[in-house]
Formats: sequence, C-alpha cells, structure tokens
Amino acid sequence: MKNPTRTALTHAFLITFTGLTIYPVLWVIAMALTPQQGFSMSLLPIPADPSLENFAHVVGASAPDGTWLFGRQLLNSLVVSLATTLMGIFLACTAGYAFSRFDFPGRRGGLMLFLVSQMFPGTMMLIPLYVILDALGLLNNILGLIVVYSTTAIPFCVWMLKGYFDTIPRSIEESAIIDGASPFTIFWTIILPLARPAIAVTALFSFMTAWNEFILAATFINKEAELTLPVTLNNYVGEFSTQWGHFAAGAIIVSLPVMILFFALQKNLIGGLTAGGVKG
Repeated sequence: MKNPTRTALTHAFLITFTGLTIYPVLWVIAMALTPQQGFSMSLLPIPADPSLENFAHVVGASAPDGTWLFGRQLLNSLVVSLATTLMGIFLACTAGYAFSRFDFPGRRGGLMLFLVSQMFPGTMMLIPLYVILDALGLLNNILGLIVVYSTTAIPFCVWMLKGYFDTIPRSIEESAIIDGASPFTIFWTIILPLARPAIAVTALFSFMTAWNEFILAATFINKEAELTLPVTLNNYVGEFSTQWGHFAAGAIIVSLPVMILFFALQKNLIGGLTAGGVKG
C-alpha cells in the first residue's frame, strides 16, 4: 500500500498548484461579471453585483450603419481560422507524406529550410508580407490573412505530419500494392485514416494560431468590419483607460471556440503529440 502521508502531500501539492493555475481564470470571469469597468483590487475573484451586462455589450456591438459588428468579426475569425486549417492540413499532408516516403533530390534540404523558416519571428516578415499583399491587392481583405497564415503554418504542419508518417509501417503500403491499390488509394484510404491523431493535433494548432494571432491581423487590416476578434479586443485597451469588464467578457467569448475544439479532439491529442516524436 502507498504511504498515506506521501499520498496526502501529493494531493495537497496538486490541489495547490491547480488552484494557482485556475485563480487568474477566475479573476477574468469575475471582471467579466462585474458591471463596473474599473480594476478591482480585492484578492477574492468574486463579483459584488454579478451581471451579464459586459457580455451583452460585447456581443451586441454594432457599426454606425447598424450592421452587427461582433457577428461580422466573429465570422471573419471563423473563416480565416477554418480556411487556414484546411489549406494548411491539405498541403502539409501531401508534402509530409512525400518527405516521409519518397527519396528525391533536395529532400533533406527542403526539410531543413522548413525548419529554418520557423526560427524567425513573425514580426521580421511584416514589411515583406505587407509589400506582397499590397501588390496583390489583398490588404484590408481576410483573403490576405488566409494566405499569410496558411504559408506560415505549413512548415510546422509538414514536420509534425512527416514525423507521424514515419511511424506507419511501410509493409502496410506494400501489402496494398500487392493487392493492386494505386498510390492515391493507399494515401487516401490507408495512410490518412491511420494518421488521424496527428492530423487532429496539427489542425488544432493551426486553428489556434490563426484564431489567436494579433500582430499580422492588426497590421494588414484597417477596416473595422474586416477585423478579427483578437484585434477587436485590443480596442478595449486605450492609452489612458481600459474597459476591463468588456475586455474580460470578450476574452472569454474568444476563448470558447478553442476550448470546444480542444475538448472535441482531446482523445487524439496524446497519441498525436507523442507518436510523431521519431527521428526523421
């Protein structure tokens, strides 16, 4: 039997650090439920007069012409994130499978270039990307964000999926070839279903990156109706004052889709994150 004292100390340690982790979240929830926009100095994250007024203000935001602004910006974020995820996964699956299974000139160099591209911060590419989007006429257009997010997400997605494809035995494909399956049939009906955990994890990371990104969206989009939700949240933070209640309510709303997606894909997360950790 386990030592009762050691078990009690372990549980106390876990409970303490769980509380420390949850405490900031409770603070945000308390600010969101407090009608006042000031920053409370109380240590207890308990709202004095709970109200949904901040949520109603954020969700009900509208443009001067009467357009439902929050709904349009929510749609912008969803379209950009979903399109980035789908395009990134499609290109990364094909490229990752090619890098994993085929030996061709430039294979190792291509993988290294993908890896090197991840070493540079996104702010370093702001000016070149701005010039390119301006030349293409994609500034103030969510299509421009989709193109930028997709291209910057592909290197990570390729490495993630390539590592997982390496763990799938080649004998499965060889057996399918003997049975007369074409390369496309093998890839579509055998490899992709087996790689579902890795695809789920890669899709989650791609969606989260596009959903939460702020700097590029704030630089390339200036029209209020074309903004994404992270940029909209920044508007509640002013130079001389901050609308803490509205900001906290907006932060909770923005976090909900990622939380829902995380819980929906949680069965595939552990397998997808660990099985791809092999030497390429």
